Formats: sequence, structure tokens, C-alpha cells
Amino acid sequence: MSNLKVYEVMAQAFVAEGVDTHFALMGNANMYWSSLLAQKHGVRTIHARHEHCACAMAAGYSRATGKIGVASVTCGPGFTQIMTELACAVRGNTPLVIFGGDTQLNASWSIHELDMGPLAVATGAHYVPMRHIDRVLDCVREAFHVARTQRRPVVLGVPMDLQQQPFPYLPDYKPSTDLGPTPQRPQPDPELVDQVVEMIAAAKKPIFIGGRGALRSGAGASLEALAEQCGALLATSLPAKGLFDHNPFGIGIAGAFAGNLARELFAESDLVIGAGVGLGHYTTEGGYLYPNARVVQIDTNPRGLWQGLRVADLHIRADAKASADAILTKLRERRVSLPGLRTPALAQRIAGEVVDPKEYPVEPNTIDPRTALLELDRVVPKDWDIVVGNGHFTNFVLTHMRGRPAERWHVINDFGAIGSGLAAAIGVTVTRNNGKVLLIEGDGSLLMHIQELETIKRHGLQLLMCILNDGAYGAEAHKFRAQKMDASESIHGRGDLAAVAKGFGLRGATVTALGRFEALLREHQKSDIAQLWDVHIADKIPSAQYRRVHFGES
Repeated sequence: MSNLKVYEVMAQAFVAEGVDTHFALMGNANMYWSSLLAQKHGVRTIHARHEHCACAMAAGYSRATGKIGVASVTCGPGFTQIMTELACAVRGNTPLVIFGGDTQLNASWSIHELDMGPLAVATGAHYVPMRHIDRVLDCVREAFHVARTQRRPVVLGVPMDLQQQPFPYLPDYKPSTDLGPTPQRPQPDPELVDQVVEMIAAAKKPIFIGGRGALRSGAGASLEALAEQCGALLATSLPAKGLFDHNPFGIGIAGAFAGNLARELFAESDLVIGAGVGLGHYTTEGGYLYPNARVVQIDTNPRGLWQGLRVADLHIRADAKASADAILTKLRERRVSLPGLRTPALAQRIAGEVVDPKEYPVEPNTIDPRTALLELDRVVPKDWDIVVGNGHFTNFVLTHMRGRPAERWHVINDFGAIGSGLAAAIGVTVTRNNGKVLLIEGDGSLLMHIQELETIKRHGLQLLMCILNDGAYGAEAHKFRAQKMDASESIHGRGDLAAVAKGFGLRGATVTALGRFEALLREHQKSDIAQLWDVHIADKIPSAQYRRVHFGES
């Protein structure tokens, strides 16, 4: 007999799993466990003001560290609030463990009673119900094992009355890290490597696309060496943005966020090799980005059909780095070295490309969002983490900011949801703890969870927030205008967000003209509290992506 209660033993198990940070909104069903985690075990606990945000903070933490994010919520309405973030984490392959307090097993009735399992599973998350004291530690271990090996969120349903029971055994816990498979680098089939070499030797205009899998496997340098050998250009999927920005033949993001030059080059390509990338709808523009190319997909889990598309002509089930190295070795053995598309003239075109040269009038006391992002990119050091929320403004951020390491980008657009950027930035800020995190968010998205500014103040987090304020839900406004319809229902006006930030005890500044970011950044770096820049952007400038998709502009 351990003389410990179940929630105490569970806290020990979470610590044994390596948990050092925890995001919570406390209620009856998680309060004893979460407070013990902080007070007895020294786990840093960030108390959010909304359950969705607690989980989004944990997801931001996971994105920044590569570790499992941990959050806890209470039963009933505390649990139902997190459905959107669970779905986002599933789509983003983000490993989370959610301590979901549940109602009592033995209660005859509870106002908070809810069948948590079907809701969790409907989002794509894994659900582990804790129903018997003999299975307590097994359930914790399963939750962490699934989160780590399957890279998805797991909800651990823990009834309140079970938490309070005395634990009848010695708390002898073996963490999931002791039981998991040894990390491996799957090697490509030599016959398939030979096929890829033949395809490269026959190609005149090859392009490589590196994805999140390439980033995780450390394949960047290997793919660059391979591309140089065969004259290929280098692009990325959105989750690997920045991976090849330093390379003179890096052409940016493939697909929806591609510039005009990249789209032109993809249209002419005769071979596309995707490494650690899904090659889904957005990356391939629904299959129309490279209509004349043969396609190879290198991935540890290749799919022939995904998001309604035929993915590739040849699939290699292997690690991205191992495959790039093997293909390069074989090319050198056969003395295959090709110029491909690589010329000094093309490198000059890539370096000198103006992303979106179309001119628009700008109303007084507002800024063209494109020039605002160019200035922001110049002023903010390249070693800062950039967290990007979701909305129309995202198009400007992803196309106008370049030259930053891929691991410093955190684009919060999984599931197409808005309202998670601020919380995710808090998770990244807690992780970095260096005052070098910038959130770029829209006004509508920020206002969905504005209460978390109080969380920032209470925990003393030094986060810089640049809010691109067009006084509207910009995506909807531009779509209405594209259809020549009245956009007024999507326009809410520019509230004084700088004053709101000051009301929460933070610093705030309203920006209505260019040339202010450098001085404001110096002020921020000298202070020890968060700052919000309320940047009033012109509201009638649609992004190049929207002009192409919604306005029919070629």
C-alpha cells in the first residue's frame, strides 16, 4: 500500500514521462492533480482563461520543443470547449496528452455528465478511459505512448471519485519512453533508388519539394546536395517554410502560397520529387501546379490517394535524408551531373523577384499590408520565433517574410481555424523564455480569445504581438467583394486594440504609418513585459492568392 491517492500517483507518472510544463484551466475534476503537479513536483503551470486556449498553448509548446504538450481541463463544459483544438492538433500531427477530468463513476447523476469518448474520437484524437484502479498507470503510459508514436492528441478520461481513491499498490511506474521502439531511419529499396536515378537522368527541369518530414529527419543539407548534383530547384510545403530560403535556387513554398515565378517554373517542370511531404491539395494546387511532371514521393508513410488526389507515379517508403543520400551516392557512382534549371540568370530572377507588384490606393492612416510585412521582416531579427495566426492576412505574411530558419516558423492554420494564434504564441513564449517571439495575428482572430492577454500579464511573459487590424473578417470581406456583394456584414470596425492591451497591464502602440517598427522594437527589447502593436492595414487590398482564386486574376 502506497498511502497515496490515485491523483498523486498520476502526478508522479506524468513527471516520470518528462513533463516539465503544463497548461491548465482548473475545475472540480482536475484541480487536485494539476495543483499537486505544480506545487509538489515543480512543473511549470500556465493557467489559461479558456480551455481551448490551454490546449492551444500546449500545442504551441509541442511545436516549439518537439515534445509532448500537456494540458488539463475539467469535466462537462470544460471538456466540450476543446473540440476545435483537438481537431487542429490531429490535422497538425501534434502530440498532446490532455488530462480530462470526468464525472464520478459512482454518481447517480451529475449536471456535468457527458460521454467524452465519442467527442474526442470524432476529432481524430485517441481516447483512453480510466475505469479501474488496477489500470491507472497503464492508462497514463498508453496515453503518452500513443501521443509520441502516432503524433496525435490523446485524451485521458479520469473520473473524479477514482482520483480520490487510495492507490493500493506501490507506485512502480515504467514510463512509455522505456517501452517505445528505438528511433530508426528507414532505408530506401535499392531498386527504387535506381528507378529514381533513371528518372533524374532523363529530366530537364526537376524540382524538389521538402516537407515537414524532411525537416524532422534533418534532410535539408542532403536534399540541397542532391539538387545541386542534378540541377534541381528547391521548394517546400507550408510546414517546412524557410528550409531552403538561404539557397539561391530556393523558390519558396509550393502551391497556394507560391509566387508567380515559382508557379511558372512548376508549370514547366518535368520531374517533381517530394521528400517528407504529403503532396496534398494545397501543396499541389489541387493537382494543377505541375501538370507535365512525373512525380516521386519519398515518405515513411506514402499514400497513393490523398485528399482526393493521385499523389505520385512512384512511392518510396523511407526516410527523407536516407533516401536523398542514397540517390546522391548512386548519381555520383554513375557520374550523372546535370545543370537542370540552374543558371546565374535564374538565380538573379529568384533573388530579385517582387512578390506582389500590383498597386492599390491606400486610405489615410492605414498601411499597405505588403509593405508593412516587408518592413517587419527587415526589422525583426532572423533568430526570432514567428507565430502566425490564420486569416486573409496570413497570405501576406507567408509570401513577404523570408530568410528565417524553418524551425522558427509556427503557422497555426491546421483545420482552417482562427482564434488559436495568441494561445499558441504563449506556448512558444513559455518554451523559449528569451523575449524573442513575435505573434502576427488578425484583429478578428485575436478578439476571439482576447482574455489571454491577462494570462500573459499574470505570468510575466515577454511576447511581442503584431496585430494586422483591418477592422473586419478580411477573408469574408474580400470574398464578398469578389462576388460584387455588400461586404458590410463582415466589417466590425477597428477597435482600439492598443488601449485594450494597456487595460490588461501590457504595453500597446497604434501604428498607422510606415517607419515605426524599428523604434518600437527597441522599446520592446528594453522592457520586461509584453507589447501589442495595433497595425491599421488598408482593408481593400486582396492578397495575390485571393485575387487568383476568388477574383479570377491570372
